[in-house]
Amino acid sequence: MTPRFIGPEAEAHLDWTALGRAFDAGHQLPRAQVEDSFLYRGDDTILSRAAWIDGLGALVKTATIFPGNADAGKPTIGGAVSLLSDSDGTLAATLDFALVTKWKTAGDSVHAARKLARPDSTRILIVGSGTVARSLHQAYSATFPGARFTVWSRTAAAATAFAQAYDIDAAPDLERAVRDADIVTCATMTTAPVLHGDWLQPGQHIDLIGAYRPDMREADDDALRRASIFVDARATTLDHIGELKIPLTAGVIQRTDVRADYYEGDAMRRTSDDEITLFKNGGGAHLDLMTANYILNAVA
Repeated sequence: MTPRFIGPEAEAHLDWTALGRAFDAGHQLPRAQVEDSFLYRGDDTILSRAAWIDGLGALVKTATIFPGNADAGKPTIGGAVSLLSDSDGTLAATLDFALVTKWKTAGDSVHAARKLARPDSTRILIVGSGTVARSLHQAYSATFPGARFTVWSRTAAAATAFAQAYDIDAAPDLERAVRDADIVTCATMTTAPVLHGDWLQPGQHIDLIGAYRPDMREADDDALRRASIFVDARATTLDHIGELKIPLTAGVIQRTDVRADYYEGDAMRRTSDDEITLFKNGGGAHLDLMTANYILNAVA
């Protein structure tokens, strides 16, 4: 039997809340086996991720991240996704890389926001103006209907274009925009922090997405000290991504300062309206696997 290919047209069948339910169900299964490998050439990265969840199946995803492509008007991220049968290891389906990545990445962030952000959050700041930022606007709009969005980007023209495309405001000053937001969702390619702890306000939720390499961070040490820290999976974030690896190595925070991940159920929640919650979206392959299975079932 020829393995099925699921393309971008499947998006018409997908729903952010339903994906969140798939994440919750997936985390009730045995803990995933995951393995990441990185290859580097200057600023370019090839990231290969594999995951196996007993009872759900396996997935192999290879991503290419070429930041310089943006200058040529090409996508900076590409790759391939293969979904494998849990029973016999055969190829069950291949899925459009951009589709899986979009829904896994933005879905991971809004799933955490449902658990950690104040339900009455109405002011959402998007830091960054690229492909992921567009996905975040879509996902957060569906999850927090009626919210007012603002965007900030290092390049003012990019922020203006993004704002015009979605009929939202472009923020000229990042500090002021952060101070005014209920939720800050950050998707940049920076290696040096752009979010500073002394800007954070009681009750905020901070969603960090961009850092994926050991040398990358979006939030500074003070932000980590002030916030209650949560991650999607300890195994794929603490020792692999600079957002946490660098401050852990420096002794700025301890491993025990990471409050919970999705496998810890009810511990993944805020404890007061004034608490600052900070979530690191590491986007491990186990979430790609859960997302791919959700997509496959949604179009069945």
